[in-house]
Amino acid sequence: MKMLFIATVAFAAIASQTSFAQTWTPEQLTQRTIERRAIEAMNWGMSAVNTDLMLQEMLNKTSGKVNQIVFWSRPLDWHNQTLTPNPDAIYLMMFFNTKDAGPVVLEIPPAGSDGSLNGNIVDFWQVALEDAGPSGADAGKGGKYLLLPPGYAKPVPKDYIVLRPSTFGGYALLRSNLKSHGDADVAKSVAYGKKVRVYPLSLAAAPPPTVFTDAANVVFDSTIHYDASFFTSLDRVVQNEPWQPRDRAMIDVLRSLGIEKGKPFKPDARTKAALETGAREAQAWLEVRYDTGLPPFYPESRWVVPAVPELIAATQNGFNDTDKYPVDARGFTYTFAFVALKRLGAGQFYLVSLRDKEGNPFDGGKTYRLTVPANPPVQQYWSLTAYDRQTHTLIRDMPRASRSSQIPEMQRNADGSVDVYFGPTAPAGREANWVPTDPKRGFELMFRAYAPAKAFFDKTWKLPDAEKTSNESTGVKQ
Repeated sequence: MKMLFIATVAFAAIASQTSFAQTWTPEQLTQRTIERRAIEAMNWGMSAVNTDLMLQEMLNKTSGKVNQIVFWSRPLDWHNQTLTPNPDAIYLMMFFNTKDAGPVVLEIPPAGSDGSLNGNIVDFWQVALEDAGPSGADAGKGGKYLLLPPGYAKPVPKDYIVLRPSTFGGYALLRSNLKSHGDADVAKSVAYGKKVRVYPLSLAAAPPPTVFTDAANVVFDSTIHYDASFFTSLDRVVQNEPWQPRDRAMIDVLRSLGIEKGKPFKPDARTKAALETGAREAQAWLEVRYDTGLPPFYPESRWVVPAVPELIAATQNGFNDTDKYPVDARGFTYTFAFVALKRLGAGQFYLVSLRDKEGNPFDGGKTYRLTVPANPPVQQYWSLTAYDRQTHTLIRDMPRASRSSQIPEMQRNADGSVDVYFGPTAPAGREANWVPTDPKRGFELMFRAYAPAKAFFDKTWKLPDAEKTSNESTGVKQ
């Protein structure tokens, strides 16, 4: 009797499983698997694809190459469509690759009366390797940063700041500081940035001139594409970079999508359709995390910190904690930003606001006022930038994107505070304090504090929320 009971239960279980399996055809199950795994692959691969998209823009739209420098000869405008860039600095980027060149030297000039920079160096996955400049490892004295290939075991020369990325590729983001947006100060900042040098260690005895390529007039678009093209970028990463031990569980996941090291990525029409569906769902999921998952900086405030604490800790220790791997936090972070900082808060700190004081999303057709209180605790400068809410880039076709303490013509209030306005038209008499927005699109705000002081972090100085206000050119309440 007992054996009969066991056999009956086993048969019932098999029958149930058979019935469940027959709910979908093999083709449907394959498609659902691809869609699910596409979502996970997009989340997991976001930071590396973010890097690849910027690299491809340089390679395909400029004459720049790896182990050279692409730069912007004026403060960034909407032509630069990287994620949340700083339009109040001169940008230089050095994409490195040690696979063929061997160890590569990035030489940073000393800071002084002729200029200074804030630099961050990351591997292809945007793991922070080191910061450069006054807040970096060289402490403003200048230094030679030596980037070694993975597994490099040869003796390393003295007097180098040695970095050991786990990938062949990566990049350095270098921001040459501006005193103002005036032509003379811009030219001075560009000249200082061009003192940076890049060369193979093998040529260190007589380094060749560093090649600089100006991208100021290029529509440099590295926005994330939530479609099948994302996986073409991800395939490039898999083909060109070594597998990280922490990521080996993704090998079969990617193979089920058609991405396999040493083989061409050629998805058929059905696979491509499933990848498209998965990408769209991934976009929705990542957007929800961005909208709700960032920690507030002040209590009862709309200002949030655009980085999750566990991700900051992980990227600063190279994801070497064997019990933690915040892939989800990394995924949504690199949908709206790029570059990791080794010493967050030393050289710069960021706050983001997606809503006004009343909790409503910013509307590009409305006007808002944000008052920056007097005596902001920064040793360099502060800036406020408006970005397209959907793409997280500078709003297209706008004459400018920010206002900062570097703008001498901005009007100051009697108490030393500054009112900054955001809207489709300039309030009467406040043009110098105005950041234009597109009335057809939502936007978001970022506040940057460069070389922030103690009062910023102990919050004795507080940045208020932006408020919807009257259009002062018409007097009409919106």
